[in-house]
Amino acid sequence: MPLKLEAGDEIVTKKTHPCGSNRFIITRVGMDFRIKCSKCEKEIWIPRIKLEKRVKEIYRNGTKVDKENI
Repeated sequence: MPLKLEAGDEIVTKKTHPCGSNRFIITRVGMDFRIKCSKCEKEIWIPRIKLEKRVKEIYRNGTKVDKENI
């Protein structure tokens, strides 16, 4: 079952971006996701399968969302 990620969610990933940050904001949802680095503002296209494997934490409206319950 795929994660129910929404545009505007902030995610923390297991892997860091080359700039050193591991926090991203989701800007587009679908088969491919568009995520934006919170530190350097670089936008990245990533397939859903790869993103779901890399997600460590999800924040929606500033509150942490339990990954297993969504």
